[in-house]
Amino acid sequence: MQVILSGLAIGAVYGLIGMGFSIAFYVTRVINFAQGQLLMVAIMLTAALARGGVPALPAALIGIAGSAVTGVLVYLIAVRPVLAFNRFSFAWLVSTLGVAVVLENLAAIIWGPTSRAFPALLKNSSIHIGSAHITVQEFVGFFIAVALAAVFELTRRRTSFGRLGVAIAEDPEMASAIGANTTAFAVAAFAIAGVFAGVAGILIGPLTFANPYLGDTYGISGFVALMIGGTRRPLSAMGGGLLLGLLTQLATSAINPQAADWLPFVVVVLVLLITPEGLFSLRLRRPAALRRTQAAGVAAP
Repeated sequence: MQVILSGLAIGAVYGLIGMGFSIAFYVTRVINFAQGQLLMVAIMLTAALARGGVPALPAALIGIAGSAVTGVLVYLIAVRPVLAFNRFSFAWLVSTLGVAVVLENLAAIIWGPTSRAFPALLKNSSIHIGSAHITVQEFVGFFIAVALAAVFELTRRRTSFGRLGVAIAEDPEMASAIGANTTAFAVAAFAIAGVFAGVAGILIGPLTFANPYLGDTYGISGFVALMIGGTRRPLSAMGGGLLLGLLTQLATSAINPQAADWLPFVVVVLVLLITPEGLFSLRLRRPAALRRTQAAGVAAP
């Protein structure tokens, strides 16, 4: 039970970061390798404001806003010019990695390279379930992460904004030809990805320290969550994050604490061996195949 509770709590954070990756990719077909650094910006900015006397909650909201703004800047500086030059190149991989390094070093220059305390957002107490326990911060964080993922999925499916985003994701050239503002949607996607990273940072911040180099660790975990869930649907990244969190806690408990460092890489290799599109794509692919088979008048197996 302790493994399940702890795994779901940290997995929800991984899932939020993975959804940020997925949302940006969903619209632009670009994997933003500075996604982890957006989380770092929210953590460092919140910690700095709190040290300056700003109450914890307003500081956290400003930190999330800073993460969203940074996400937009990443798109405008490192992604849009590259796509405008050659949409089918992979130069964005180098440019987003470069921005990640720049953001880390800027944070180290502005706030210092050492760790500092993060303000407590909730009362430091635990909820006991049998012999297992979970902190109030982890408990509330899990439900915030899942609720945010559900709201995004409902927006994607049920609103005209979401449906237009789906159309742009499927065929950006055709969407642009019929008058859709693809640039505005790309900016919105990176801003939303920044919000997801910022919320993840605020949820994990009270459980760790504010450090300019946190982005690498959590960025990798979020990317693995994306790879597990697949890129077909952003919500799948949340499922991938929850699964990764459970596997990480299980390995940490059964093997040793260092398992958390190497397990994500093992999981990525195994997922790629099974399907490059992510484990959840296996479930999504079969209904589509059945619809095509039935449309052709052939009995489904």
